[in-house]
Amino acid sequence: MKVISFPTAPLENPEWTDVAPDKILSGQPQSAYKILYTSTSEDFTSGIYECTAGKWKTSYTEDEFCTLIEGKLRMTSDTGEVQEFQAPASFLIPSGYSGTWEPLTKLRKFFVIYEKNG
Repeated sequence: MKVISFPTAPLENPEWTDVAPDKILSGQPQSAYKILYTSTSEDFTSGIYECTAGKWKTSYTEDEFCTLIEGKLRMTSDTGEVQEFQAPASFLIPSGYSGTWEPLTKLRKFFVIYEKNG
């Protein structure tokens, strides 16, 4: 077994997908990601994520730790709390969080997700 490296360069040949239209609040955001590791239990996943600017609704059933490696992000919870993060910020989004995800610029992040399966 080897240690997994997380490259800081943009994804090579990313497969961009549109954010679901029913979630979009502004812009025409797209996203792409690459999974770099999944545990044998499949409870733990990590990788690189990129997205374009826009604003959309989000809700989390998983716990996610993020480190921004490019860009600036605004998150607004359903209760109205606004938080902004700019690379190289790190933060954790707890399971149960609901609100908006608003990249103010193109965004690139490392992510680690934990979600108990079963």
